[in-house]
Order: sequence, then C-alpha cells, then structure tokens
Amino acid sequence: GGRCAPPFFTQRSRSGGLLYTSGGDNQGASMTKSQPKKVEKLNRFYPADDVPHRLHRNKRLRPRKIRASITPGAVVILVAGRFGGKRAVVLKVLDSGLLLVSGPFQVNGVPLRRVDQRYVIATKTRIDVSNVKIPDHVNDSYFQKPKKERKAKTEGEFFEGEKKEKKELPAGRKEDQTVVDQGLVQAINGTPQLADYLKSHFSLQNGQYPHAMVF
Repeated sequence: GGRCAPPFFTQRSRSGGLLYTSGGDNQGASMTKSQPKKVEKLNRFYPADDVPHRLHRNKRLRPRKIRASITPGAVVILVAGRFGGKRAVVLKVLDSGLLLVSGPFQVNGVPLRRVDQRYVIATKTRIDVSNVKIPDHVNDSYFQKPKKERKAKTEGEFFEGEKKEKKELPAGRKEDQTVVDQGLVQAINGTPQLADYLKSHFSLQNGQYPHAMVF
C-alpha cells in the first residue's frame, strides 16, 4: 500500500515555549525552531506619586511662511479675539512670525498688539508706513506679561474668593502708542474716506461667504 505520513506532534519546553514542530507530508521542511518567549516581570515597587517624564518630540520648529497678501502697510480684518470684526494696519512681522498691527488707536481703538496671520483677512487696501516710527524695543518680549508671585492664602482670604484687580498698562505703553499713531494718522488723512473705512465694523449675513468675496 501507500506510505503513510508520520503523525503531527509538537514538543514544548518546560517553560511552555515552542521548541519545534514535526509531522505532515513535508516533515523535513516543516522542522522549525523558535525561542521560548520571555515574560517581563512587573516591578513590585513603584513611587507613590506620579513622576513627570519628558516626552520625546520629533516636531521641528520651522519659521512661519507669511502669506504674500500680508505686507507692511496692508489693511487686515481681525476675525477673532477682543477686537474681532475691526480693521487694523500691519506694521511689520516679528521674529516669532506674528504680525504687529495697530488700528491705529486714535481712529478705531485697536492698540498695538500681536496677531497670528490665521486670524486675519487680508484686503487689497494699502497704506504707506515708511514714515511710521516703530520703537526698537517693540518686539515679542514687549508683549509678554510679567509673572505673578503666588502667595499662600489665609483661611479668611480663601473663603472670600479672588478679588478682581484693575489691570494697568505698563509704563511707556501709552507713549509708544502715541508715537506710532502720529505717523499712521498722517498717512490715513492723505487718502479720502480711508479713516471711515477703518472705523467700519466687518460682519457677515446669511448667505455671505468670506472665501467667495474680494476684499
């Protein structure tokens, strides 16, 4: 009669790992060896509090690419924040990639501030800002808020709650705003109806889409 294939069997080690498998028609070809799996033992001791670990970040910080429509002197529409819907003039691009804009404050109440280009709509209106004097110390660190010192609260202060303190502008901020506004107001007054355009508030109605408009 025909030759029968040997029975199929598996041999395991004492720890339960698979050593080799035998059997089947291709007995010689099916002989495979494998190492027993290592079982990781959990540590019996661990800290009571969570220990912070630094996360590995592969993200590279690249310089921001400013849109071609945003140049010094361009009038932009702010679409977010405290002054959302108002117009402002781009003065320059800071080292961080943020835009330095101003209303100016004397015209529409928008002061010197930093704005991300993602939250502005660039228009085709341009203003000559070559004669506008921008102080050299107006940079990214100029807008950073000072760190507050945390003090331990007493029991009475804890139940009273936090008292709202009146925010005061840093020394010299009003003087810097006045210097910038002088040059901007002169450039605006040279163009008729430009001041009224900067004072107007931007809004949308039903059926109006900003991506389908030309500003």
